Amino acid sequence: MKVILFGPPGVGKGTQGLWLQERYGWPVLSTGDMLRGAVEEGTELGLRVKPLMDGGQLVSDEIVLGIIEERLGREDCRDGFVLDGFPRSVGQAEGLERILEAGGGSGGSDCLIVLEAGEEVLKGRIRFRSEETGGARSDDTDEVMRERLEVYARHTLPVLDFYEKRGTDIKRVECGGSVESIAEEICTWLDKKKGVG
Repeated sequence: MKVILFGPPGVGKGTQGLWLQERYGWPVLSTGDMLRGAVEEGTELGLRVKPLMDGGQLVSDEIVLGIIEERLGREDCRDGFVLDGFPRSVGQAEGLERILEAGGGSGGSDCLIVLEAGEEVLKGRIRFRSEETGGARSDDTDEVMRERLEVYARHTLPVLDFYEKRGTDIKRVECGGSVESIAEEICTWLDKKKGVG
């Protein structure tokens, strides 16, 4: 199954992705993690994207789609995968669906899981994550968080409309509860989609 975890920064996409990986064995693909890894390693790509990421801006569709296309071609993605925080723009969504449809199998994305939470909840989670990691992520500040939420509203929210128009199965999940209860709600829905239980 090809699953997209969708939602604003700090909503818990990475955490829920790990639950799905453990439950179903699907690899979790985070373009953010891939790009942060390139920055940490000081690669040519990392040097290109660091100023954008530090400012909470989006990396170009061309770069991100190239990373995704290469990763989806690996063997571990054959039976399914979870995309964490991608696509982040309608251009990326269109590119992703072209990649998936060209790759054979059953065509495009199977479902979109929309994680939702209020702005104060998101800011609280980002502050907590920053404290837990000792400020390891340069984008975990209030100022960058405000910019990331504005970018999300302008560029990423229209992705939801794109998938609604495609007729993609969409599950909305309110993320105010515990990590476990959110994961159980998502997995119950996915099990029904898969014909389990």
